[in-house]
Amino acid sequence: MDRHPQQIKRERQDKSRRDKNIADKSKLRSAVKNVLTSSKKDEAEKLYKEAVSIIDKAAGKGLIKKNTAARRKSRITRHLNSLA
Repeated sequence: MDRHPQQIKRERQDKSRRDKNIADKSKLRSAVKNVLTSSKKDEAEKLYKEAVSIIDKAAGKGLIKKNTAARRKSRITRHLNSLA
């Protein structure tokens, strides 16, 4: 069976997109984890701001669903408020 040029290109694009999605999702998980493991209020606030930005971008790109983004932001917000 022939492999059409479009099919070859599609597979190449799929692989690069998958690699990028995996990297972005890993970055998101790390950002959330960093906030949740921080114990100092001022340090946590800086990490919180970065994490919320990453979560919003991921939801906007369709990497995670809207409600998942809201749940994760709520979770890190609760942790930040408990440090007060």
